[in-house]
This record gives sequence, structure tokens and C-alpha cells, in this order.
Amino acid sequence: MKQLQMESEYTKDSVPLLQVNGLKKYFPIHSPFGRTIGHVKAIEDLNFNLYEKKTLGLVGESGCGKSTSGRALLRLTEPTEGTALYKGRDIFQLKEKEFTKMRKEMQMVFQDPHSSLNPKKRIGEIIEEPMNIHNIGSKQDRMEMAMTLLEKTGIRQDQYFRYPHEFSGGQRQRIGLARALALNPNIVVLDEPVSALDVSIQSQVINLLQEIQEEFSLAYLFISHDLSVVRHIADEIGVMYLGHLVEKAPTDELFANPLHPYTKALLSSIPLPTPGLKRERIILKGDVPSPINPPSGCVFHTRCPFVMDVCKTVKPESQIQTPGHEVACHLYN
Repeated sequence: MKQLQMESEYTKDSVPLLQVNGLKKYFPIHSPFGRTIGHVKAIEDLNFNLYEKKTLGLVGESGCGKSTSGRALLRLTEPTEGTALYKGRDIFQLKEKEFTKMRKEMQMVFQDPHSSLNPKKRIGEIIEEPMNIHNIGSKQDRMEMAMTLLEKTGIRQDQYFRYPHEFSGGQRQRIGLARALALNPNIVVLDEPVSALDVSIQSQVINLLQEIQEEFSLAYLFISHDLSVVRHIADEIGVMYLGHLVEKAPTDELFANPLHPYTKALLSSIPLPTPGLKRERIILKGDVPSPINPPSGCVFHTRCPFVMDVCKTVKPESQIQTPGHEVACHLYN
């Protein structure tokens, strides 16, 4: 599907740093005899842009394809189909040697701050490792850069020689961010970067991410299931369901005027901060269908309270409702 766009206020004067179109990722299912007997359709026809100093949030239920999207973007898992234009080049078509050079411009911060750090290495070595791989600077230069990044991310320089197990979860996530910044990237994929942290620590890390983004002119792809966190950091939000992007809009617009029934259900689940006040909950019936055998037509029709006959047979195309606000739903066709 060709990507539909109408410029919103924050993108109208900007050129996309990265343009992703028609991204698909299917995982093969093998029989005991090694034959491919089906596919898990993790991502289906995903389209979005990333802009310098801006954050796109991807939200949705567990298993909807958010993390797979981030990993496919960095080719940690190879995409099945689609294009990703970065500086005029399709990164999905680059050979391994060419992409290795480009990889330093696109980095990732992983969800688990414990397992993503090598327990046998000191944190200074962990931060210097990307610079060693890409032969950046001398040994002294790399050490100085690592100490500078530690300080920028809120870790004291005298902790350079400590091991990951000597730090808290929030501190380990800061170390992971320092490692991602070591190669001075333009794009950082943040895969649930605060979900494993306490609420008080979450706010500190989010504030740090915003400061770093401004200083380094970074584009963020922020993946999360926590809408309240995404609302705080994202300029634009994409809502995913069963591998499909069902709605995308600027953050304030999405919260003020959600269109897709799934988006409305997600927003209704956010607790209100005022004691005694309750939001009218939209309870979806049934379970998320299997990505091995997704429903025909609209993938949400099996749980949608407004389902029509057309929803069961015809896949809805993404339609522009207001500048920057797209929704894939037959209610608005």
C-alpha cells in the first residue's frame, strides 16, 4: 500500500530522516521434516516517517509487532518486504558490508537493562566496544569519550571500572543509552526503555532522553505499551494491532480525538490521576487473533463493537481525516 500523508504542524517544514514504506515481517513455521507450512505475520504493510529531533511512539498490546518493527528497522531481524529510505538509500537493500558502515548512524536501547549488558565487562569497556568495532579514535580517545557519555547520562566517571551488576536498573538503562550514543547516531530505537523501571525512575530516564535528543538532534522510535509514558515523550503516535498500523496522529490530536475503535479502547484503559474520577471503560470482547491465521478484511473486526459486514471481507485502507491524522477503518471511508 502506498503511504498516505498530509503534513501536520510539526512535520510540514521538515524532511523525513527515514521513510519506511510497506514493511512486512513474516516468520516461517516449519514442520518436523523441515518444510515451511505457514508463516507468523508479525508485521503487515507498516508505513511511517522519522524526523530529526522528533519522536514517533509505537503502542499496542503485547504481540502486536512493535518490537519486531524496531528490530526489523535495524535489520537485527531481516524484513520480508518493504523499503526504508535513509539519506536516499534503501537500507534493506544494502549488502552487509555497506550496512555495517551505516549501522553506526542507527542504534538501539533494549528493553531489559540487565541482559542487554555483558556481565563480564566493565561498563567503560561496554561503551567503548562500538567505537572499537568501527575503529574510531585511539584507546585514550575512546576512554575519554566513554567517560564523557557516562557523565552526560548521569553516571559518575569514577564508576567507569565497575561491572553492570553493581548498578540499579535505572543506572543500567543509562549505561545502555550511553553505549547507543557512542557512535553519534542520528536515529535511536527505544524498545520499552522504561517498562522495567520504577515509576519514579521512569520519569528521570524520560527527562534524560528528552535532554539527549535535543543535544544530539536525535530521531527516536519509542516503542511502549504504556500510553501515559508515550504521551509525555512522543510528538506523534502510531497504534498497532496484530501487525497493522490502524491509526497514526500527532500526540495531542490522538488523545483529544481518537478515531479507531481500538485506539478508543486503549485510551479508556489509562487511569485518571485525580482520586475518585473514573473514565468510562471500553471492554473489548474476545482474544487477539493468531498472527498465523489473521482474520480476513479488517483484522480488528472480531473484537470491534461497531463491526459491519464490509469489515469482515474488505481490508480498510489508511485514510487521512485531518492533517497528519490517518486511520484505517471502514467507519471513516
